[in-house]
Amino acid sequence: MFGRTKKKKTHENPHIAKLIEIVGEKEVLHEQGDLLSYDCDGFTVHKSMPKAVVFPKNTEDVSAIVRYCAANDIPFLARGAGTGLSGGAIPLNNEVIISLVKMKHLLSVDYENRQAVVQPGFVNLKLTNSISDKGYYYAPDPSSQYVCTIGGNVAENAGGAHCLKYGVTTNHILGLEVVLPNGEVIEIAEDGVPDSPGYDLMGLLTGSEGTLGIVTKITVRILKNPEGKQTVLAYFDRVEDGSRAVSDIISAGIVPAALEMMDETAIEGVEAGAYPVGHPDDIEALLLIEVDGITAGLEEQIQQILKVCKARNVREVKVAESEEERGRWWANRKTGFGAMGAISPDYLVQDGVIPRSTLPEVLKNISDISKESGLRIANIFHAGDGNLHPLILFDSRIPGETEKALKAGTACLKACADVGGSITGEHGVGIEKKEEMRFIFSDEELEAQLRIREVFNPDDLLNKGKLFPTPSRCMDVKKIVKDTVAVK
Repeated sequence: MFGRTKKKKTHENPHIAKLIEIVGEKEVLHEQGDLLSYDCDGFTVHKSMPKAVVFPKNTEDVSAIVRYCAANDIPFLARGAGTGLSGGAIPLNNEVIISLVKMKHLLSVDYENRQAVVQPGFVNLKLTNSISDKGYYYAPDPSSQYVCTIGGNVAENAGGAHCLKYGVTTNHILGLEVVLPNGEVIEIAEDGVPDSPGYDLMGLLTGSEGTLGIVTKITVRILKNPEGKQTVLAYFDRVEDGSRAVSDIISAGIVPAALEMMDETAIEGVEAGAYPVGHPDDIEALLLIEVDGITAGLEEQIQQILKVCKARNVREVKVAESEEERGRWWANRKTGFGAMGAISPDYLVQDGVIPRSTLPEVLKNISDISKESGLRIANIFHAGDGNLHPLILFDSRIPGETEKALKAGTACLKACADVGGSITGEHGVGIEKKEEMRFIFSDEELEAQLRIREVFNPDDLLNKGKLFPTPSRCMDVKKIVKDTVAVK
C-alpha cells in the first residue's frame, strides 16, 4: 500500500474537468454550496446561480478559460470584489464566473512618469496606501474603495467623492490589457501612452460593464499629494437652502475637491452607524465640502464657502481643526450606504445625474415619490457634480415592498432624466437600470451601441443580458426579417 500511486480524480462533468485542467482543482468552485456566495453582487434584489467559479492567476489563465468557453458555447462573465450595485456580475445565464480576485498584484510604479501598473483584482485603496509614503495617491475614491477592485472600477467607470475636481476612473486610466471574448489578448495604449492614433478603444472599454472584454492589466495615473487640504461641515434647517448653496459655491468660481450632501434620513442612518460624529438630529441637510491645492490659496476659498453658506441661512458651519476631525467626518460619510442597515432591513441604492441647478426641484420630486410609495428615501450624494444617490428603504419580508421599492427607484431615475440628466453616474446599468435606458436613448441610439457590442462580442457569450433593454430593440426585429427574407 505504501508504493501505491494515488489516482487523479476526473470530474464527471467534462467542462468542469477542463477548467480544473487549466487552473488547478483548488481554483475551481462547482459544488452548489460553494456557489451560493456568487449568486448576486451588491444588487441583492435579483439572484441567479453560476455554473462554476474559476480563479485565474494571470492573463494566460484568463485567455485559456475564455477560449474554452467560447469554443464550447458556454456563457461566462468576469467578477471582481462583487461590490457593484447594478447587478452587472449576476450570472443570469448559468455562466462560468471568472473571478479576478487572485490577480491582485501591484506590478510596477513609475514615480517619474506618475503611473502605476496593477492587476484587476488590486484593491482601490491599497494603491494609495502603497504609494503614500512617497507622497502620491490614486484619485478615484468610491465609497467602497477599501474593498472594491480597480478592475471593477474600470468596468463600471466608477467615481467617488472627489471626482468633482479630479474626474472619474476613465480620467485616470493610461493603458489596458484586455482578453477579448474569443480569448485573444490585446494591449491598448501600451507603455502608458494613451493618445495613440485611431479610435479611443480605451474610452470605449472603460465603463462597458464587462460586455466587451475582460481587463487583465491596468496602467493608472497617480497624483502627487496636494500641499494642503481644508474641510468644511455645514448644517442647514432646510434642504432647499443646502441644495442652493451647492450651485452658489460653484458659481462663485470655486471647484472643491469634494462637495457632498446628506439629507435628514441619511443623517439618521450615519449617526446610527459605525462612525457617528454628533450631527444634529433636527436638521434637513448637511454639506461636506473639501478644497485642496496650494496652501496659500485655501483660506480665501474657505472664506468664500463660509460666506455662501451664511447667505443661504446655514444654521452652523465649521472648519475641521485637525486631520483626525477631518478623518472622522469622512469616515461618517464614506460608510453612508452601509449605515442604512442600521435604520432599515433592506435598501435599494439608485444612481442618477442631474444639472446642479435642478437640485432643489429633483429633491422635491424624490420627496413626493417617497410619500406616494409610502417608503422612506434617504439622499446621500455627490452634490457638486449632480450625482444623486436616493436610497429607498424597505422590508423585503413584507409582501409587495420589494416591488414597491423597485418602482420608486424607476420613478427617481425618470425624475433625473426629465430634467436632462442621466440614469447613472458611476454605478453602471447592469440589470438594475437596463429598461430605464429608454429614458435617455432612442431605439436608434440603442441599436448603434448594440452593433458595437456585436463587433467585440458577436456570440453574446460574455455577460449576456446586461446594460441594454430586453427584449432587445428593433435590431432584433430587423434581424428576424432579414433571416426570413434570406430563407425565402
